[in-house]
Amino acid sequence: MSRMERKIRRQEKAVRRAQRREEIKAGIERYAQDILQSRNFKKTEEFIQHGSVSVQKHCLSVAECSVRIKEKLEKIGIHCQEKDLVRGALLHDYFLYDWHKNAGQDHRRLHGFYHPGVALANASREYRLSPREKDIIVKHMWPLTVRPPRCREAWIVTAADKYCSLKETLLQRGKKR
Repeated sequence: MSRMERKIRRQEKAVRRAQRREEIKAGIERYAQDILQSRNFKKTEEFIQHGSVSVQKHCLSVAECSVRIKEKLEKIGIHCQEKDLVRGALLHDYFLYDWHKNAGQDHRRLHGFYHPGVALANASREYRLSPREKDIIVKHMWPLTVRPPRCREAWIVTAADKYCSLKETLLQRGKKR
């Protein structure tokens, strides 16, 4: 295969990835238009989660990553509810404060333990949550939250959250160097 053919293949692959990403975003919008348009979710753009990544951007990344994991699992016969998966992923960090600034020293250190409960309380006030969505939100920090997730969707979001958090943190550290 020539250099030109490899270049063309890489470009075609990049185009397919971009198209798939747009399809995933459209699915997220279909299932969660009410969340994406809410004043409080838009407010999460102001709060930093990891490095310089906002809570909103992080939650959108987790939702997208969760859908990709779901699709891979479906290829081997493991299915789950995409609507619950997407909505739970978007609300998993719905704590609505900047934990770097507005929390006391003790709360800042223990944010990983406390914020799932705060996120669930906030989300429950604004949305009618399914049992799966509740499980996703309150248990996404497992193993810090002692009880493990009970449904596939929560396991997927937990894994996606760890992956996205690691990626966001490592990218930020790489920029500092």
